[in-house]
Amino acid sequence: MTDRLKDKVAVVTGAGNGIGRAIALAIAAEGAKVVVNDLGCSTTGEGASSGPADQVAEEIRRAGGTAVANYDSVATMAGGQAIVQTAINQFGRIDILANVAGNDRGRMVFNLTEEEWDIVIAVHLKGTFITTKFASQLMRQQKSGRIINCTSAAGLIGEPGHSNYCAAKAGIAGFTRAVARELGRYGITVNAFMPGAATRMAGLVTEEIWKKRVEEGTALPGISWPLPPPEDVAPVVAYLATDEAAHINGQIIGVIGPRVFLYNHPTEVKTIYKKEGRWTVEDLIELVPLTLGQGLVNPAPPKTQ
Repeated sequence: MTDRLKDKVAVVTGAGNGIGRAIALAIAAEGAKVVVNDLGCSTTGEGASSGPADQVAEEIRRAGGTAVANYDSVATMAGGQAIVQTAINQFGRIDILANVAGNDRGRMVFNLTEEEWDIVIAVHLKGTFITTKFASQLMRQQKSGRIINCTSAAGLIGEPGHSNYCAAKAGIAGFTRAVARELGRYGITVNAFMPGAATRMAGLVTEEIWKKRVEEGTALPGISWPLPPPEDVAPVVAYLATDEAAHINGQIIGVIGPRVFLYNHPTEVKTIYKKEGRWTVEDLIELVPLTLGQGLVNPAPPKTQ
């Protein structure tokens, strides 16, 4: 263990498995006291068990660290508040919040149900908002804090059959940028990490499915099979939690195995102007193919007979 995060208190949601577990262990190894939150449900959000959170908390304690388990759901206001309050009750403060809890209900949009949409949005996007809301109230009083959210390449690029998940993860990216501007003045940084790693949810994609996506051109760029382990992601999140990362705010950091990269902010790439009046449809039909539309590729062209 080191002391880079000594005397810091961290909350990690979804810490019972995969990336969340790896982050909780890494932050604890840097000296932080950790609230290990996990509802203990399936990848689709069903069921509940105290086992995963208990196991990770015990693993931290066996390694010489300090941790307590929490089993509340991030998807409700009461649950999110209880998660943050656990840090206050047990350790007196909160310095680090890593929002990792997630689920998935994959289905093509024309078959997607309201329930499948709502449950994914509730855990990923609403859950990130809820814990951030209550943690930021305390961090604002302390004039310090680190909030680190989990987005996804799927959310920033798009992935077939997961429009609910992609919408949630894209929302987290926008939420991160907005809240960074709100909280930066109080000494709080808000960043997101974009992982590519072998997790329970990623395990739903088999090698056969992956190869088919590559053939169809729908595989996420920059990610290859097999996926790297979750432990590759954890050091980057632990770094963002340190005082040394105080100048990094409102950013999205990608982590895929040995690759760590800074994701760009959305920006104009091409622009056309009209000297007088407004654009007409006829103008655009004539000019867009030669300007804005030049080189654009349909990511999913119609199938030929």
